[in-house]
Amino acid sequence: MKKPANALKERRQMNSNTLLLLITIALFFVMYIAGMIIYTDKGFSTVQTLCNLFVNNAALICVACGMTVVMLTGGIDISVGSLVALDCMVLCYGMANWNLSAPVAILLVLVIGIVMGVVQGFLVGYLEIQPFIVSMAGMFFARGMVSVISTDQLSITADINQAFYNFANARITFPFGATINRQGVAIYPYIRLGVVIALAVLIITFLILRYTKFGRGLYAVGGSEQSAAMMGLNVKRTKMMAYVTCSLLTTIGGICFCMNGLMASTTTADGFEMDAISSAVIGGTLLTGGVGNVIGSFFGVLINGTINALVQTDGRLASSWPNILTAALLCVFIVLQSIFAKIKEKSK
Repeated sequence: MKKPANALKERRQMNSNTLLLLITIALFFVMYIAGMIIYTDKGFSTVQTLCNLFVNNAALICVACGMTVVMLTGGIDISVGSLVALDCMVLCYGMANWNLSAPVAILLVLVIGIVMGVVQGFLVGYLEIQPFIVSMAGMFFARGMVSVISTDQLSITADINQAFYNFANARITFPFGATINRQGVAIYPYIRLGVVIALAVLIITFLILRYTKFGRGLYAVGGSEQSAAMMGLNVKRTKMMAYVTCSLLTTIGGICFCMNGLMASTTTADGFEMDAISSAVIGGTLLTGGVGNVIGSFFGVLINGTINALVQTDGRLASSWPNILTAALLCVFIVLQSIFAKIKEKSK
């Protein structure tokens, strides 16, 4: 029995959409396994190395999820790195100089993130200003506010805020994969609470995109704004909420970033927006919108993190190599996106 033409077309589209995701996942495992084989003598094959990959990239996972939400609508937000820096500065300066408690400081940065998302979302969604211009203005504003608050490098110590310091340094230890140090003591692998927060953000965002009306609306707007409007979808509100969601998730990432480093400066998270965009693109999110998911962005983050870890483990390569390799991968995936887009057009 032959299947309807529409069903076959949907299957071809689904295959082209999932192929990039499968390539991304396979690439991560190939890279990481290769690193385990090549740098076994340098400890790359230990469980803690894998845990460190999550610990060091917890903030980027959150930001990449937010970037994916915006990119699904065909937009972009290059202000996320500056917003992370502003979050860290407000947290550090607020606890050190304003004597804010940890919950109040965290609530304050969440409010800042939501307000920034509302402003940018209104300008993009309702006033129909180009997302790049709006988010560039947001980038300059947030980075400028960091310098207005303080030009010094600040840190959070136990003396400044014991609760936040303890929370940031709390560990979740695994009862396996221990390594023996020079003193003969077994050191068990661990992750920090920032990883738990990041994975929770990943799962919740995935469920929202897959099972809610808002998530389906993002895909519809990115696929075709005219078709989405004809279906009765409020395109302007959907775009605005996409930027609010992105700023909120970025702020959560900023909190994780601060928890990991316990410091803030004018150069904090410099270039972070490019890491988030590249992670989303490598993960299969189309720059034109309508296609992508946070699982792919998650593996895109892991690929970026693995590249950094391999360069640091080698120790002989210049610090610029991660950027070079990421740029090469980005070009490859952009070309693949273009090829799949043309194949999809021919299949219609």
